[in-house]
Amino acid sequence: MKIPAPIAMLAELTHRCPLSCPYCSNPVELARQDSELDTETWVRVFDEAAKLGVLQLHLSGGEPASRRDLVPLVQAARDAGLYTNLITSGIGLTERRLKELDEAGLDHIQLSLQGTTPEMADEIGGYNGGYKRKMQVAEWIGQIGFPLTLNAVLHRRNLHQLPRAIEMAQEMGARRIEVATVQFHGWALKNLDTLMPTREQAREATRIVAESRAALKGKLVIDYVPADYHDDYPKRCMGGWGSTGLNVAPDGQVLPCHAAQSIPQLEFETVRDKPLDDIWYNSAAFNAYRGTDWMQEPCKSCDRKLVDFGGCRCQAMAIVGDPAATDPVCIKSPHHGALQAQADTHASNTDAPLVYRTMPGKKEVEPTS
Repeated sequence: MKIPAPIAMLAELTHRCPLSCPYCSNPVELARQDSELDTETWVRVFDEAAKLGVLQLHLSGGEPASRRDLVPLVQAARDAGLYTNLITSGIGLTERRLKELDEAGLDHIQLSLQGTTPEMADEIGGYNGGYKRKMQVAEWIGQIGFPLTLNAVLHRRNLHQLPRAIEMAQEMGARRIEVATVQFHGWALKNLDTLMPTREQAREATRIVAESRAALKGKLVIDYVPADYHDDYPKRCMGGWGSTGLNVAPDGQVLPCHAAQSIPQLEFETVRDKPLDDIWYNSAAFNAYRGTDWMQEPCKSCDRKLVDFGGCRCQAMAIVGDPAATDPVCIKSPHHGALQAQADTHASNTDAPLVYRTMPGKKEVEPTS
C-alpha cells in the first residue's frame, strides 16, 4: 500500500504537569525530566517533520509551559514552516510569556477546562486555585488575540456542566470547543468507577451537542468525542493507524497514537537514533496496523472497515487483550455486550474515590516570566 505523509504531529515536550487529572491519557509510567529531549534535538525533529510533510504541530505534555525553552521551540517550529498549536492548562503562563509566544509566531492555543466552577475544576485537577489562574490566562489570550479552542473533558462527575462549558467558550471568544467525553486510557483506566458516565448522561450530552451545533452554527465549532463505551460503533482512531499523524514522546519515542505504549507487542524507535521519515515509513510499530491486511473477522469483511479501521487498537488491547481484535465498542464485536454491561456497572458505582495522576519528584509549576 502507498503510505501517505503525515499531516500532524503531537510533540509531547514533557510529562511534567502542575495538575493531577485522574483521566490523564499519558502512560502511568511517566517520562522523567532527565529523559526529555533537549532543545537542539526538538528543533531538529521539527525540521524533519516539516520535510516529511507535517503541516500542524501540536505542542503538548504534561504541561508544555513547564519547559523553559517553550518560546524558542515555538520560534523554531515557525521557522520550519509549521502551524503551531499550544495545548495547555494555562498554569505556568504569564501575560509576558504569552506575548513572547505571540512574537515567536504561535498560531493557536487550546486551553483545557476541568470544570465550570472553581470547586469542580480544582477538585478534578488536584490543584487549588487552578481555575482562577486559568480564567486569568483566558483573559490574556483574548486580549492578545490568539485563536482559541476550549477543551472540556467530561465524565460522570461534571457532564451536567456541559451547557455552561459551551457558554464559557462563547464568553471567552473561542472559535471552537472540544466536548471530549473521557477516553479510558492511561490514568483514566484507574478511575473507571469514578468517571464512567451513565447511559442517560451519554444520551443527554449527544442531545445537547446536536442542539448547540444547530443554534451556534457559524459562531462556534463544536467537536464531539462521545462516550464510546455506550456507543454502537467505535471512533475512527487517529484517522487510521499510521495514516495521518504521529506522536513524539518526551524521551523521543515515536508513537502511532497517544496510548500506543500500552500495547506490549510493539517496540518504538526513537528520534535519538533514527530520522523521523525512516520511522514513519519503515518502523514495525507504524506498519503493524496500517491499512486493512492485519484485520481479523468481523472487521476483515465488514463494509465499515474503511470508515473506522476496526476502531481503537489500544482499547482492544485494554479490554480484550488483543490489539488486532475488533474494538469491543463495535456492535459486531463478540465482546460488545459484555463491554456495555461492564460500563453500566462502573457507572453505577458511586463510592469509588478519585485516583490522581502522580509523578515521581513532582513539583508545582510556577509561572515563568
